[in-house]
Amino acid sequence: MSIPVALPDLSSAPSVRTEIPGPISRAIHERRMRTVARGVGSVLPVYIEYADGPWVTDVDGNRFLDLGSGIGVTTIGHGNPAVTAAAVEQLELVTHTLFTVTPYEGYVRLAERLAEKTPGDHEKRSVFVNSGAEAVENAVKIARRYTGRRAVAALDHAFHGRTNLTLAMNHKAAYGTGFGPFAPDIHRVPNSYPYRDGLTGEQAAQRTIAHLEQRIGVTDLAALIAEPIQGEGGFVVPAEGYLPALQEWCTRNGVVFIADEIQTGLGRTGTWFASERFGLVPDLVLTAKGIAAGLPLAGVTGRAEIMDAPDPGGLGGTFGGNPVSIASALAVFDELEHGDHFAEALRIGGRLQHHLTDLASRHPLIGDVRGMGAMYAFELSEPGTSLPASGAASAIAAFAAQHGILLLTAGSDSNVIRFLPTLTTTDDQIDIAMDVIDRALTTLG
Repeated sequence: MSIPVALPDLSSAPSVRTEIPGPISRAIHERRMRTVARGVGSVLPVYIEYADGPWVTDVDGNRFLDLGSGIGVTTIGHGNPAVTAAAVEQLELVTHTLFTVTPYEGYVRLAERLAEKTPGDHEKRSVFVNSGAEAVENAVKIARRYTGRRAVAALDHAFHGRTNLTLAMNHKAAYGTGFGPFAPDIHRVPNSYPYRDGLTGEQAAQRTIAHLEQRIGVTDLAALIAEPIQGEGGFVVPAEGYLPALQEWCTRNGVVFIADEIQTGLGRTGTWFASERFGLVPDLVLTAKGIAAGLPLAGVTGRAEIMDAPDPGGLGGTFGGNPVSIASALAVFDELEHGDHFAEALRIGGRLQHHLTDLASRHPLIGDVRGMGAMYAFELSEPGTSLPASGAASAIAAFAAQHGILLLTAGSDSNVIRFLPTLTTTDDQIDIAMDVIDRALTTLG
């Protein structure tokens, strides 16, 4: 049983009342170690009791500024009133019937909203599932059925999930150690990583296309999947022109271009979808994370002729498009459409860029600053090189946690600090967090 926790004052700074983790969190953690599988790790074992806006408060009364948003899930803030109200209203009506048995209108309305907001004015269809990895799996199924081809290409430094198929698509081997054999006909090809490769978008695209043509072959390639900005890979922003060149090549060769917008979509970069920032009109767009503000939901939306390739019964699942999750998602769309969240994302991005550029000028460990909107990062490198600074990112995140700031690490070499703040995060709160990070960097030298 936890102690009562006072509701946080959103205008205040983080509040650390105990050591981190505190005594109640440690007690819960001991219970967890006896009952929860070891493979389900936690970066910071503080047990959260309450969340609102940009804040999360643990069972010991410690209030943290959450700059990760559950890895980009609570984009419009923890406990958004409109989303909560929509979920409660739907809970009182019906929680489940299964759309493929007895359907409901909310599913159709959300498909309509995605058809309207995803890039391109072509006719579109959608299917709803439970998670980002499941969306990737279904996109691959759909692309293979449509093209009659078997191979799928993913980019270096990509992350697409933790299922057997998506583990084969990930760059980082650590996610899949000991879980093989993996799904066949999955290929990884070079991406655009300007900080490390120094290539223009055209040069990087030529390199990727050469691998696609020479190592896979166009006649066997069903789909190329790309995150417009790579998430787990370290918020890698491709060079200008890179993604449009890949899309043009895919269109010319009958390859389905899949945009994995699971982390970048729905307001995160200051637009409905990050693809818009790159001039992309993908064949298929994947959504999850922020789509329902914390309830489990994901979707695949794309060209009607591609999406309609599977026969009836070929797509679906018991909980995919659950009515409560759908109601929450519709509320998220209303909030994004009628609020000022896109402007807030750009404001946050500007504030982060200002601070991080300043930090980079004073701390040689910061080798690169990059991002768009409320999706920014800095990469830590050995001074004067682009070689990863081992352990620095985790040390900064640990220091920040002790001062009430929740940070996420990322990168194939675990040397990136990424920022996915809620769009309710104020400039003052960002300033507080940057002061803590400044002090953390100072301790590292």
